[in-house]
Amino acid sequence: MDAQSLTYLFVGLSFALYIGIAIWSRVGSTREFYVAGAGVHPVLNGMATAADWMSAASFISMAGLIAFLGYDGSVYLMGWTGGYVLLALLLAPYLRKYGKFTVPEFIGDRYYSDAARLVAVLCLIFISFTYVAGQMRGVGIVFSRFLEVDIDLGVLIGMAIVFMYAVLGGMKGITYTQVAQFCVLIFAYTVPAIFISLLVTGNPVPQLGLGAEVLDGSGLTVLEKLDSSLIELGFTAYTDGTKSTIDVFAITAALMVGTAGLPHVIVRFFTVPKASDARISAGWALVFIAILYTTAPAVGAFARLNFIDEVNEAEYTATPDWFKNWEELGLIAWRDKNGDGKVQYRAGSPFEGAPTFEDDSRGTHGERLLTNAESAGENEVYVDRDIMVLANPEIAKLPDWVIALVAAGGLAAALSTAAGLLLVISTAVSHDLLKKTWMKDISDRQELRAARIAAALAIVVAGYLGINPPGFVAQVVAFAFGLAAASLFPAILMGIFSTRMNKEGAIAGMLSGLLFTFGYIVYFKFIAPEANVAANWLFGISPEGIGMVGMFVNFGVAFIVDRFTPRPPESVQYLVEDIRVPMGVGGAHDH
Repeated sequence: MDAQSLTYLFVGLSFALYIGIAIWSRVGSTREFYVAGAGVHPVLNGMATAADWMSAASFISMAGLIAFLGYDGSVYLMGWTGGYVLLALLLAPYLRKYGKFTVPEFIGDRYYSDAARLVAVLCLIFISFTYVAGQMRGVGIVFSRFLEVDIDLGVLIGMAIVFMYAVLGGMKGITYTQVAQFCVLIFAYTVPAIFISLLVTGNPVPQLGLGAEVLDGSGLTVLEKLDSSLIELGFTAYTDGTKSTIDVFAITAALMVGTAGLPHVIVRFFTVPKASDARISAGWALVFIAILYTTAPAVGAFARLNFIDEVNEAEYTATPDWFKNWEELGLIAWRDKNGDGKVQYRAGSPFEGAPTFEDDSRGTHGERLLTNAESAGENEVYVDRDIMVLANPEIAKLPDWVIALVAAGGLAAALSTAAGLLLVISTAVSHDLLKKTWMKDISDRQELRAARIAAALAIVVAGYLGINPPGFVAQVVAFAFGLAAASLFPAILMGIFSTRMNKEGAIAGMLSGLLFTFGYIVYFKFIAPEANVAANWLFGISPEGIGMVGMFVNFGVAFIVDRFTPRPPESVQYLVEDIRVPMGVGGAHDH
């Protein structure tokens, strides 16, 4: 079978599995819909959490960012993995012990205020829709390339699949689907990495292959070869950073604390039977996540090295099929500036902005013609960072079944996280807005119907954002983390560890952190993108890292307002003390 047929087979089988699980796990109560009946085994929950956590940004985009950013891409590795540890140790067990369905419900009860709950819902929806845009974009890219359909149609197909198991099965269906998706995505990520490591270095362990010698007789290691190749082409050395120390620190911190404030990850810890299981499942999830995250730097380095070898100075007419396939989708583009028929890959932008193609017009060499204004410099190649992991098996000339496996894995990663996010959004609407705020007398059946309707509407909005994405997948996800860092994380942290923090302080902090961070991102990314340079940034911090400053704005405003407003009721102060006491000590109990 050829790669196309194998891709249809692998993707079709995986989708049949997901839909089968959804039908098997169809829920009949809100408790099953929201938290899978709180009966998921810690190891299975660890796998589901890992799948929920390792989104399209992790599978598709992170290694691509590392491939092109080099040392600067390490902020994503440090921030996301460090943040998960922070979440597992600092928040998850306490929130599970509190025993509520959602983050807004915790904030509403802890801060004894419907207004606080509404602000938390607002923050959650901002974060989740920003995040889900990246996932649906990833779905569209995978479908468009491997199933040869339009990106927009790919997004619509992804919406239909998510609708099936998110609306039918709720958290119960999503949990067991995510267990299957973890197995698919981790296998799909590591198998090509092992193949490529063997081809490049002879070492089957990608993590070790990253520091091994290249099998080309040069005597250079992978990183040394990459550094010398990039410097020769006018790029910065792969192992040198271009970001300022303060920006690296800010982006890493924003990703870390943003992780700990991500509602779709936090809610996973409500699905286990008791608080101690939350810690166990967090530990297992960290093990499962580490498999991919320790492989990603090697995948990124191998991808950039192979890309240079395959593309630079090649006759366009002799470029491999994968180059022309991605060119058809507008995710790779070439402009022959010097008329020699060869592809020159150099530092700099080949033309203004992303490629804009004429209507299937062809140039002298058969390339798709561009309408973009030509830019100065020698570089003739545009490549979308999001394609590197997906194109890697083709670039390395791996077997067709590996290419098909990567397609299934990319879809599993994107769909697993999209489903978790959409469920969080629907739960916020049906449980926190309706049941807890506006329509407190509705029955369990009515609430479940509202949750399903909200999930369906959220899928429609997510699809629109996937068709009209506001940036690279990983960039969009980084903004979601920044918003979470600036809004929900401080409120959750203070809610657990401060008996003094009151509702006025928490509400003012969440709103100020969210508005500051959102405004900063919108200004530099959409209103004045030409001003998005280090000289104009506040304290030299980029939009990707501004969530750290937003977090301090949140804390600062909250503490100032708190000092001029009444203390929380004694019952709330007792609640805060109680959820931090270990089980079996001083009469503490598992809620």
